[in-house]
Amino acid sequence: MAPSRVATHCPYCALQCAITLTRTPDGVQLAPRDSPTNRGGLCRKGWTAAELLSAGDRLTRPLRRVGTGDDGEPRWEPLSWDDALDLMVNQFRHIQQRHGRDGVGIFGGASLTTERAYQLGKFARIALRTSRIDYNGRFCMSSAAAAANAVLGLDRGMPFPLTDLDQARTVLLVGSNPAQTMPPFIQHLATARAAGGLIVIDPRRSVTAALTESGGGLHLAPRPGTDLALLLGITHVIVRDGLTDQEYLAERTTGSASVLASVAQWWPERVESVTGVAANQIEQAARLLTRDRAGTYVLTGRGAEQHVDGVDTVIAAIDLALLLGLPGRVRSGWGTLTGQGNGQGAREHGQKADQLPGYRMITDPAARKHVAGVWGVDPQVIPGPGIPAARLLTTLGTPDGVQGLWINGSNVVISAPDVEEVTRGLKRLEFLVVSDFFLSETARHADLVLPVAQWAEEEGTMTNLEGRVLRRRRLDPPPGEVRDELWIMAELAKRLGAPGTFSTQAAEVFEELTRASAGGKADYSGLTHAELDELEGAEETNARQWPVTPVSPRGTPRMFLERFGHPDGLAHMISVQPRSAARRINLGPGHDRVVVPAPPPPPGATGATGADVELTLTTGRLLEHYQSGTQTRRVASLNAAAPEARAHIHPVVAASIGAHDGATLLLASAVGTARATVALDTDIAPHTVFLPFHFAGEHTVNRLISAVTDPVSGMPEFKAVRVRVAVAATEPVAADTAVESPEPQEAPA
Repeated sequence: MAPSRVATHCPYCALQCAITLTRTPDGVQLAPRDSPTNRGGLCRKGWTAAELLSAGDRLTRPLRRVGTGDDGEPRWEPLSWDDALDLMVNQFRHIQQRHGRDGVGIFGGASLTTERAYQLGKFARIALRTSRIDYNGRFCMSSAAAAANAVLGLDRGMPFPLTDLDQARTVLLVGSNPAQTMPPFIQHLATARAAGGLIVIDPRRSVTAALTESGGGLHLAPRPGTDLALLLGITHVIVRDGLTDQEYLAERTTGSASVLASVAQWWPERVESVTGVAANQIEQAARLLTRDRAGTYVLTGRGAEQHVDGVDTVIAAIDLALLLGLPGRVRSGWGTLTGQGNGQGAREHGQKADQLPGYRMITDPAARKHVAGVWGVDPQVIPGPGIPAARLLTTLGTPDGVQGLWINGSNVVISAPDVEEVTRGLKRLEFLVVSDFFLSETARHADLVLPVAQWAEEEGTMTNLEGRVLRRRRLDPPPGEVRDELWIMAELAKRLGAPGTFSTQAAEVFEELTRASAGGKADYSGLTHAELDELEGAEETNARQWPVTPVSPRGTPRMFLERFGHPDGLAHMISVQPRSAARRINLGPGHDRVVVPAPPPPPGATGATGADVELTLTTGRLLEHYQSGTQTRRVASLNAAAPEARAHIHPVVAASIGAHDGATLLLASAVGTARATVALDTDIAPHTVFLPFHFAGEHTVNRLISAVTDPVSGMPEFKAVRVRVAVAATEPVAADTAVESPEPQEAPA
């Protein structure tokens, strides 16, 4: 019998706030629990999360597309699970017979439990035997991960407990707005604010940036895309004034000499000319960072990372922290704020194109041998590395791309770069399968839709932003004919005649995962579901941050105290420099030295003055919504508070193009067009326009984002895109952002 009350965690961001769910005659009640991360607090998304469990348009049966109605909407026919899975297997087999193993691909998500992410990677490699698997976390933390691996030798988002920040006197926050994206996090910055030591780098005067006012610290507002130059400028001042920790550098790092030399050219006045940040503010930031090393932290977020030079920007931030002697010491360090709920666990165990479980590289013969032994296959069965997410999605249905695709827990029609090309690619596919809770914008393009369990209907684990492994617990079984992804993969593997075992039980999958991860960088081998269950009530207090091994069963709260992750135990500092303004990036074979051209004028833009201007677009989240909005746009109170995409522009810009608050703004980039409602905002620079990325249709900001990526991480440029904007010729119509609630239309019998 299902329990009437469970302790679990919020389904949204990587803070993974502790909550309790209780089933009552009136429905499911949600209440916060006390834990070191949220301390009894929740944001408005967390408070309303239980409403998703009773959403009226929940998918409850497999659906097959049977055509299109007169209204242009897809028509669906329900079918049994046996028929659905047989159809999927037959289609994928047919595609692979004609196009090879890599003719079929899988796209995963960072909101999947670690067990599902692990088994999805395993399924791709030994059931389908395809290399074509990647996931939406590539658009989230990949730049920070690549930088941490390169410099520190290991990637764990925050290499220290979040509560260490409670005693911080100085925190440099580069490109993150946690006051809106994860509000309970802000309480951990209270001491730094009281000491006047919160330094926020953000082009906007965000809610987080506003916390620096009234003596709270310092807000640096660089032009979008110039974070790297600003970090080099702060580093220059520290080096110039002899404030580096020379003993630490000599004992714990290599490569510092090249970094020290490389920042010589970034004196404050030059940096001011590039970034727009005043030279005296750069000097002030350097003084704050060096006043008390024992309580100083450098934290990066998506604003610094979601660039085509995102890896270099994070490297510069880590170099800065190393020059100050912060990482690997108690009460100081560098870390990155993971965005998605399981951004850590979902990438550590095999969803990424180039990784195997335990954060092992798929090209490493020893790693392949170890994982193959756990899976019970010959290492030769495991394919080599695939291609990163942006290339996987923008080549769909082309001669070089996959012809069949299975999407799990991701709404790429909103979240991927170059959305219009991705949408065309979905239509080119021979067969598309989407697993989701709701008929998302992506699912509407599918040939087959598989209904899967929501967060409160499944067992498993999630790994939060500080590497802490947490239990997700089931309150109720899934409704109707909804099935768990573990069951789906097990049934598909059986039909495909796959080697090895594919369990339907999360605890068994986790046990296998721990063996596969043993000895890897992300080692979970000292954990079990049973142990995590025994810790209930204290699970977030007792350290269970990976690596957790039988030798260190209490985990590793603080990384790098004795050595870094490289074989020599040292941090490998790397000198970096900003690329040219043209942002020439090597995308790989066939895409050499691509340059994104200037945007065209927005079509249909006559407006009040007929004028248009070129601005720099930057994107981000709203307090009310999460990711593509598939979940939060279904919560009435959240959708009422933020029902549409609003383009924040400065009143001076608005006046120049004849725009008023509430007017329809047209935007055009080199790859696409979008529209939004004007929001006049004096907290944004006149050269910048801000748009959230949660909305659908013409209001999808990623229609404007190209698929040009960082050459190391595969991260697209989400935060600094050239656009031209103008007022629409007519008054705005109602934005297509609210989600319809009727059940999917079924074809007549």
